[in-house]
Amino acid sequence: MKNLFWLDTGTGRPLVLLHGGFMDHSMWDDQISFFSSRYRVIAPDARGHGRSANAAEPYRLTDDLAALLRHLGVGPAIVAGVSMGASTAVEAALEHPELVSAVVVGGAGTGEPYFTDPWTTRSMATWHAAMAAGDLEASIEGFMLFAAGPHRTVGDLDPGVAANLRRMARVTMSKHTVGEANLLVPVRDTWERIPKIHVPVLAINGALDSPDHIGMAERLADAVADGRVASIEGTAHYPNMERPDLYNDILDDFLRTV
Repeated sequence: MKNLFWLDTGTGRPLVLLHGGFMDHSMWDDQISFFSSRYRVIAPDARGHGRSANAAEPYRLTDDLAALLRHLGVGPAIVAGVSMGASTAVEAALEHPELVSAVVVGGAGTGEPYFTDPWTTRSMATWHAAMAAGDLEASIEGFMLFAAGPHRTVGDLDPGVAANLRRMARVTMSKHTVGEANLLVPVRDTWERIPKIHVPVLAINGALDSPDHIGMAERLADAVADGRVASIEGTAHYPNMERPDLYNDILDDFLRTV
């Protein structure tokens, strides 16, 4: 585990917080301070993100998570994630079910996403074109479109939240170069296997997120035996950062039931 960074604070039942793509563990700062008084909060930086090293060999994010939890002697844990982190949480429940006692997602279903909404596909194309061109500033701003969602402009975001998102994106994007090998190995057949998840699943979506992101999280919740859905008004892809008070309350209520 020497190439991965993680935060491990507090005592109690283990609560793992998994960040979104191009983010790092600090996107959970408000949750870490809130929950660490009653839970053992573990917040890693995924491989190639934040303070964790870039990949040098093929890897799966779910296996990295399982290796970390076994290294710490932790499990089963409540695993909560947003976007990429949500996909990793779901895949952990599929691939390493003995390590997961509950799953919380936001803005994602599994690591096999699909996008059909015109705003989403257009924004994704703009963002990916900037990354393919190696334009760091344009890549960051393309990424920020999803933080605002289809119903707002980036200028509508709280300035502090926007600054934190840009800071994290800059750190992680700067770790990578155009044309580098993508060594991430996908987990396959995830949607077909979702009904095999028998732990409680909660989807906490931002009401202003794209229809695709909301839809995938709701599809996940509908497909499992114990699935629940909550929505936070006035937020998009990162409700835990935009309205940490409401996010914490919803997550806290869920944790008391599992």
